[in-house]
Amino acid sequence: MNKEFVDALNTLAAERNLDKEQLLGSLEEALEQAFERNVMPGKQIEVTLDPDSGEMEVLVIRRVVEEVEDEDKEISLTEAVDLDDSVEVGMEMEFPTDPDKFTRIAVQTTKQVITQKIREAERAIVFEEYKDRAGDIITGVVSRTDNKRNVFVDLGRGEAIMPPREQIHGERYMVGMRVKVYVEKVELSTRGPSILVSRAAPQLLEYLMRQEIPEVADGTVEIKAIAREAGQRSKVAVTSTNPNVDPIGACIGHRGSRIQAVTAELQRERVDIIMWDPNPREFIRNALSPAKVGTIELDPEDMQAKVTVGSDQLSLAIGKGGQNVRLAAKLTGFKIDLASSETISDLDAAMQAAASRLEDAAAGAGEHGRSAFDALFSAAAAAEESAAAEQAGPASSTAAAEDEATEADADEAPEEEPAS
Repeated sequence: MNKEFVDALNTLAAERNLDKEQLLGSLEEALEQAFERNVMPGKQIEVTLDPDSGEMEVLVIRRVVEEVEDEDKEISLTEAVDLDDSVEVGMEMEFPTDPDKFTRIAVQTTKQVITQKIREAERAIVFEEYKDRAGDIITGVVSRTDNKRNVFVDLGRGEAIMPPREQIHGERYMVGMRVKVYVEKVELSTRGPSILVSRAAPQLLEYLMRQEIPEVADGTVEIKAIAREAGQRSKVAVTSTNPNVDPIGACIGHRGSRIQAVTAELQRERVDIIMWDPNPREFIRNALSPAKVGTIELDPEDMQAKVTVGSDQLSLAIGKGGQNVRLAAKLTGFKIDLASSETISDLDAAMQAAASRLEDAAAGAGEHGRSAFDALFSAAAAAEESAAAEQAGPASSTAAAEDEATEADADEAPEEEPAS
């Protein structure tokens, strides 16, 4: 060993971003294994490297015992006292040996061991850096693909894998392409750190909306739920903490500018923004948009909902390949069963929504709630009668007045005396 070797070791540590002391310790361990396997089999070896000069010291370690059983690793007390009268049973003695005994095979073994140690150190550093990044969005560069359609993304210090199920449907990944990915999980296996990333995760859509929509970033508009089929269609339920802010309008932006900026990163994926509602019926109704639906029967225990849909709206509610109802079920958490009925007009759908709200508001209120519901229609009937009276016009009023005058004259006329 010499000074040039130490300089090379320092350069290697700097290039691989490894700790110099850790790398030196790994080299000492590799040399010890090489000596024990190829130079002095059976003996216990300890190697020490001077980090400044590069000088190597090789020592054979033997334990002091009363009776020797293994001459390679033990020395008798009698023999040890002759060398050093201060030794006692159980102590270890060091015996220097010539480093020049290193053979070609030992050098090759050392190279293999130190290479393995460097790889292990690099993997440990990568794992330490990314183990707390699960759940983050990271920008990486596509480094390669394989015949199983896995995409490997260079994250800077480590390489992540994106399997086909985590890719955006229809998106092509070219080497050198910069992509934003969501870190699903980071694990340490026997082959090193395993970093799983995704472009299909709902969290990526949420991150992009926070980047492009100020109201979402500052919390004025809250994202309550996301259901996504990457590359095709997504549904996002939003609500506003400020009554003066329209959450849907804020997300869409002027002429769709905000939502278009989001979809541009997602292969022009269609993103539906819907209003979240604490009432499960209304939330399901909104989630099935753009279809107009009728009555909704809920089974909260089994999380099932039976929804009546007009025959002209059924295909719209189901969506292409069942996508609309499937996304609505993911978004709301309810298993949605669509039942076809006769055509439901816009007025019918609005009346069903109003009835649902009144029924929920009247829960536990008894007859008071029912009378309020009836009052809604009695008020409408009174309004219709008033309108009909106005349309009758002055002629009807004159006829009514003449009838009243005739009745008054008849009451004032004297009764005729009977003929004698």
